[in-house]
Amino acid sequence: MEQTVDLHLHSSVSMDGELPPEELMRRCAAAGLATVALTDHNSVRGVAQARLAARVHGIRLISGIELDCVWEGRALRLLGYGVDETRVVFADVEENILRQERHASGLRIELIRKCGIQIDGAWLCGHARDGVITGKLIAEAAMNDAENVNSSRLKPYRPGGSRSDDPYLNFCLDYCTPGGPAYVPIRYMQAAEAIRMIHACGGVAVLAHPGAGNALRVDELQRLADIGMDGVEAYSNYHTPEQTAFYCGQAGIRGLLVTCGSDFHGKGKPYIGLGGIRCDDSAAYVDALLARMQRTASMLLPVKGKAI
Repeated sequence: MEQTVDLHLHSSVSMDGELPPEELMRRCAAAGLATVALTDHNSVRGVAQARLAARVHGIRLISGIELDCVWEGRALRLLGYGVDETRVVFADVEENILRQERHASGLRIELIRKCGIQIDGAWLCGHARDGVITGKLIAEAAMNDAENVNSSRLKPYRPGGSRSDDPYLNFCLDYCTPGGPAYVPIRYMQAAEAIRMIHACGGVAVLAHPGAGNALRVDELQRLADIGMDGVEAYSNYHTPEQTAFYCGQAGIRGLLVTCGSDFHGKGKPYIGLGGIRCDDSAAYVDALLARMQRTASMLLPVKGKAI
């Protein structure tokens, strides 16, 4: 059975996405996808363009966003489906994070250099998007700088090394996330606030890839459900079949929605293709999601100026 649903896609509006929204929709159509969701990181700027292109290609587009947030000391990502992208609050969230990321960019470069890794600042600035220099971009610059050819710190990321399966991402994880020598903290909203925001904008809040990294336990899923989480992305490229079965089961027990999404980015994650996650029950899951979205939207009062 051909996969026709993918509810976790990133365009070039995401700092690590490759394709403009219009091109992303064209490729979704070419891949045989019928229902998709654009879920850029902390931004809804691409939804309007994607919607126009989706209509041209006969695709059903669900407006979306992927919000970074924190909960009980850990980082989470919440997918908001069916949100009203015209709400001013989303622009405020994006600008706040961009402002922090721009400041953190210079600090990351300094910290990487203190590790003895050479970085071409001019190259980085020329390739930065929205003025942000990410850990993966730093990795690309470092790996391709002739001065680092014999660097022992970069050896694990070169062909044959222990971290060479996805060198740029692994470098970012090792150096630029909590505990790494070039980690610069960014202040994200609390999960409860993110859930309230999604609901207030007519959307449904779904936890992205709950089994990735430090997988969420049964009690943690329940506590998130208690503060308003609507569903879990049980079908994900980051989950084992056992994890998928576990999260589907837990969703059923707790009355949570189930979604499926690839987390497509393009060349930033070349091993993930459009519609690249198998879910034979996707049509039923989409119907349940659309029904919940309709109920959520029907409970909202009109908001003057589309602001919160």
